[in-house]
Amino acid sequence: MSEPQLPDTGARTLEVTRVVVETHDAVSLVFAVPHDDPDRFRYRPGQFLTLRVPSEHTGSVARCYSLSSSPHHDTELKVTVKRVTDGYGSNWLCDNIVPGSTVEVLPPAGVFTPHSWDEDLLLVAGGSGITPVVSILKSALAEGTGRIVVVYANRDEKSVIFAEELRRWTEQYPDRVTVVHWLESVQGLPSETTLRTLFAPYRQFHAFVCGPEAFMDASSAALKSLGLPRERRQVERFLSLEQNPFDHDAADEAATDSPDAGEATVHVDLDGEQRQLAWPRNKRLLDLLLEQGMDAPFSCRQGACSACACRVDKGDVTMVTNAILEQEDLDEGIVLACQSLPVTDEVHVSYE
Repeated sequence: MSEPQLPDTGARTLEVTRVVVETHDAVSLVFAVPHDDPDRFRYRPGQFLTLRVPSEHTGSVARCYSLSSSPHHDTELKVTVKRVTDGYGSNWLCDNIVPGSTVEVLPPAGVFTPHSWDEDLLLVAGGSGITPVVSILKSALAEGTGRIVVVYANRDEKSVIFAEELRRWTEQYPDRVTVVHWLESVQGLPSETTLRTLFAPYRQFHAFVCGPEAFMDASSAALKSLGLPRERRQVERFLSLEQNPFDHDAADEAATDSPDAGEATVHVDLDGEQRQLAWPRNKRLLDLLLEQGMDAPFSCRQGACSACACRVDKGDVTMVTNAILEQEDLDEGIVLACQSLPVTDEVHVSYE
């Protein structure tokens, strides 16, 4: 019997309608939503798109960029790309994309989204980490009632992305929005100690952190030292993709990890649908759910993002790789479906 084929990646070719120069090293790419398939690109604030970037050496590479548009405020899709030193994807996009260009794009993915728009939010960004933060900010203002504090760190004033837009939001909503800029050229690098002082008045808020790894580590440590529980601290991390999620062969190759070793049983709660499935011990959970027609979230399928994260409520699994989830996540039963294989005979899994 042949192995079941995984569904297609869901990629579609989108046209770039505008290219907005944000700073000397960052641009926003605005995509038209396809009229024949608008539901495929419905998204939540804080999610990201995965773009296929042409490459002379490998055919293409895949790069993830957060959406800076808001589904509650904007009619088009927009991602913001900041040049990275020696970064092939970001430099190619900044140098080559013009209005009328087309890009192959995977559907929106990611879980960096507030559960309630009425709670108070502490949005912490470093550099291009402002991208999902501004999407959350615009959505919270349009849909919610809570206060929003943005702490935004940059190298210098000319590096501040969305500076004018942030100023407008503070003027329009002075009772709800506070923006605190941290400039390395003026104040030096932010440390855990200085960030803890900045965050202290907002220790009751729900915090979202995105930016360079060292900045996120310092921010997370500061928030943790202030006593914010894990459920009120969310961090957005991306790792370099080792495989190309646009490549069907690579996706199929990842489906089977070991010789046949029998089956477990998995109970899945996803979007109100409960299913009981036989789970081959050599098959990753995400592959199983997709084969069974369940609309499980995913993006990279390599454990390099958290788009496929779910919670193990009963039983135990092992992950082939994990460089994205923190120990606190693991302690709460959070796993990556794209990397999970069953350990116990019965496993219960739920998606938030």
